[in-house]
Amino acid sequence: MIFARQALLPDGWAGDVRITLTGGRIAGVEKGAQAAAGDVRVDVLLPALSNLHSHAFQRAMAGMTEYRAKGRESFWTWRELMYRFLDRLTPGQMQAIAAQVYLEMQEAGYAAVGEFHYVHHQPGGAPYADIAELSARIMAAAAETGIGLTHLPVLYSYGGAGQMALAGGQLRFGNDVSRFARLLEAARAAAKALPTDTVVGIAPHSLRATCPEDLARALPLAGAAPVHIHVAEQPKEVEDISAWLGARPVEWLLAHAPVDGRWCPIHATHMTPEETAGLARSGAVAGLCPITEANLGDGPFNGPGWIAADGAFGLGSDSNVRISLTEELRTLEYSQRLRDVERNVLVPGEGSVGAFLYKGAAAGGARALGRDAGRVEAGRLADLVAVDGGHPALCALTGDQLLDGLCFAAPDGVVTDLWSAGRHQVRGGRHVARERVVPAYRKAVAELLASV
Repeated sequence: MIFARQALLPDGWAGDVRITLTGGRIAGVEKGAQAAAGDVRVDVLLPALSNLHSHAFQRAMAGMTEYRAKGRESFWTWRELMYRFLDRLTPGQMQAIAAQVYLEMQEAGYAAVGEFHYVHHQPGGAPYADIAELSARIMAAAAETGIGLTHLPVLYSYGGAGQMALAGGQLRFGNDVSRFARLLEAARAAAKALPTDTVVGIAPHSLRATCPEDLARALPLAGAAPVHIHVAEQPKEVEDISAWLGARPVEWLLAHAPVDGRWCPIHATHMTPEETAGLARSGAVAGLCPITEANLGDGPFNGPGWIAADGAFGLGSDSNVRISLTEELRTLEYSQRLRDVERNVLVPGEGSVGAFLYKGAAAGGARALGRDAGRVEAGRLADLVAVDGGHPALCALTGDQLLDGLCFAAPDGVVTDLWSAGRHQVRGGRHVARERVVPAYRKAVAELLASV
C-alpha cells in the first residue's frame, strides 16, 4: 500500500490517495482515504516515465569526449572515439556499467528503460559461444537493479549507406538477418528469467546500417513487439540516404515500411514539414533525447509541427552523458525556445508546458516500450515515482504548477521513491542496491581505462 498526500490521476490531481499494488500492477486507487499502519507514505505521487532510448555502455565515456581537436568536431568524430573505446569493453564491464546506468535512471525517476543494444560480439567481430552473451549481461544488470527492461537487439549489417562493409569498432555489431534471428531467439529465451514486465523488441539500427531487402526480412521478427530505429539524426545521414535510395530517410520509411504505433523513430531531427506530419499521423512515438542531441550537435526536433499533428513522444538518455529526467524535459523545451526566440512553445493552445511535457512523455514512453504504464490507475503496471513537494523548488507550487516546477526548476534529487512494476527500488532518494552497484562500476571503469 502507498499513501500519497496528493497524486496525479488520469482525471486530475487528488488528495489523500491510497494505492494498492498486487503482482506488479495497481490493483486499486482510493481518493480521500486514510493512511494505515504499514503504508509507504509519500508526498506527491506521479506516473513514472520510461527512458525509451539508451546505449548503456556509453555512460563510461562521459567527460572523455569534450576536448576540441584540430578540425571541425562533429557527431562523426565523436563516433570514431566511441568505436575505439568499446574495442576494449568486456562482458563483465558492460554489465557493471549498465547496472550503474540503470541505478542512476531510477534515482532520477525513470521506472523502465529501452536498451538499444548493438554491441553483440567480441572485439574483431567473432561471436561469443553464447551468441546472446552481451544481451544476457544487460538483462543481468536489469535484474540487479529491478528496472523495467525493454531489450532491443539491434540489426547492424553495414558500415554506411549503400551497404558499405563494416570496419573497426563496427565489427562488434555485425549480423546478417539470419544470424540476427538466432541472436533474437536466444535473447528472448534469456529474458524468460526476468520479471514478466520484460519485453524484447527489435531495432534495425538505421537505414544506413541495413538495406531495404534486409529490413523487409527483419521486421516480421518483431511480431507485436516494439520496433525502434535511428532516423534523420544528422544532415549527412539524410544526404547519404537520399543519394542512395532516392528519398530522405523518413520519406522512404513512410513510403516503404509498415510504420505504425509499434514504431519508435529515434531522433527524427532533420525532417521536412510534410515528413513531420506524416510520421506523426502514423502513430509512431518520436524518441527524443535532448541532452544527447545537444551534446552531439544534432540540432533541435520540430516540436511545434509534431504537436500540431498530434504526434506522440517520449524521452531517452541515449549516450547517458548525463542521466537526468528533469534536464531532459527542460532541454527539450529550451531547444525550441532558442530556435524560435519564443517562450512556452511545446504546448498546444494554452496551458501548462510542464504538465503537457510530463504527461506526454509518460504516455508516449510507456507505449514505445510496450509497457502498460504511464497512468496511475487500476490495472496498469505500477511504474510510480514520488517527489518531495516540500523541496524549495516546489514548495510554493500546487496542481500542474508542480509539474512546471519539476520540469524547469527542480533537480532530480526531489525524487524520494520509485517503483518499477511494483518493485520499490528507490527509497529515501537512494537505490536499494547502491552500495553494491557503485563500487562494481568504479572497479570496471578503472580496469577498462587501464587496458587502453
